Amino acid sequence: MIITMHGLSTMHGNMNTDVRIAREAGYEGLEIFEVKLLRYLDRGFTAADLASLLERHSIRAVCINALKSVERVKPKERGQLLAEAERLCGAAQTLKCPIIQLVPLCGLKGRPWKEIRKLTAKNVADIADIGKTYGVKFQVEPVAWSPIHSLSQSLEVIEEAGRQNVGMVIDFWHLWAGEQTTPDEVARLRADQIYGVHFCDGIRHPKGKKWVEEELRGFLPGEGKISIKDWVAAVRATGFDGVWSPELYSPKHWEWDLLEIAKEARARMEKYLV
Repeated sequence: MIITMHGLSTMHGNMNTDVRIAREAGYEGLEIFEVKLLRYLDRGFTAADLASLLERHSIRAVCINALKSVERVKPKERGQLLAEAERLCGAAQTLKCPIIQLVPLCGLKGRPWKEIRKLTAKNVADIADIGKTYGVKFQVEPVAWSPIHSLSQSLEVIEEAGRQNVGMVIDFWHLWAGEQTTPDEVARLRADQIYGVHFCDGIRHPKGKKWVEEELRGFLPGEGKISIKDWVAAVRATGFDGVWSPELYSPKHWEWDLLEIAKEARARMEKYLV
């Protein structure tokens, strides 16, 4: 098991701060928030600079989170998507980071499911081919309010993509809030289908209202409505023993001292893992 700090939990930090906090809070690895990584690179630093920083603090880069809107199909937008994939894969290789997260969003909303699956899978396959040349794998995250919001839909996309370097991230809130996935379904997965776990809590979206992720997910583990112990048990039933990352998407908690956020998120998760 690799206990990993999630860079989204410390939203208002930067790469240097995240690496230091991960070490001081006792984490083994860092799930790098891609916004921070790209900002770091755009300011003239290199992936090699970050690799040295990680090494000095004995922190492993375990995932870059995330390449978003992977369902883009217009030629110009799709070309940009593949260019973004190439850039992130190059950074991941230098960082010895094995995984990049893929997030399908709402660009194909309203289309028939078979079309959504086919178009998204085509992009995932092409991204996976880029990643293969860099030694990078990809974890797909279903998003609760998007057309691809369940475990079964994500597995269909992965199957159609037909690439060996694509798997799942089990995000407790997104799967639970999407209301089409149960812990029992997760428990039936093979361990090698899971590349990571996002340990998080929250509440469900009130019917008829706009999705506001900051309000729905602004809870420390144990303070929301998810039966976390059932989701933890489901993941463990698969035999998975890889990356566990406490993800806190909460503007309220982002105003805490960043080190305290990291410590508290880890402590909350470890209560359930023990």
